[in-house]
Amino acid sequence: MNENHSEGPHEAHKSPQKKELILEAARGLDTQRFTPAEIEQIRRQLIAHHGAHGKTSPDYIASVLKEAGMIVVGSEKSDTAGRYEEEFSDLLHFSTLAEAEMCLVRLDELLRKFEQEGERHAAERVREVARLGRRRAEMIAHNHKVEALKRTEKEEIARWFGVWLETPGAFFDWLEVRKQSPEFKRAFPRGLEE
Repeated sequence: MNENHSEGPHEAHKSPQKKELILEAARGLDTQRFTPAEIEQIRRQLIAHHGAHGKTSPDYIASVLKEAGMIVVGSEKSDTAGRYEEEFSDLLHFSTLAEAEMCLVRLDELLRKFEQEGERHAAERVREVARLGRRRAEMIAHNHKVEALKRTEKEEIARWFGVWLETPGAFFDWLEVRKQSPEFKRAFPRGLEE
């Protein structure tokens, strides 16, 4: 009978491997700062690539990154004292182009509202959510297990998030022009009517 697992309920025998998986995912993000958005992306990648073995908490991921000397930036959530959690919950639903456009409309409304109210931390949280949206779309766009049309769609959505993050004020004018472009019409002959 093999009694190697009698060290108790803690996961000491899994930690080094899980830590390495976390650090590997973190290095893949190619960023200097890890906000809650990056930590959430790492968490999702671990589950996507390693199933149940990859499940871990955002707090544990943050602690592993800090332990490795990486810069972990606290959530703006704490600075907004939970006042806007309703606003932020379930923002990132974009399985279609039309849903992605509505998601960006909502993010844009929130950004304008918070900037107008002088809520700097809440406005930064909106940008953080948008960066997470862009990375999620990029992750799916690069996943070759996903069908080609869906990957193309996610690549387009990632581009939308990127343009909005760079120039939120001009984004919707740009989007209208983009949707009329021959390239867009070739890639998505049905437009936003998936």
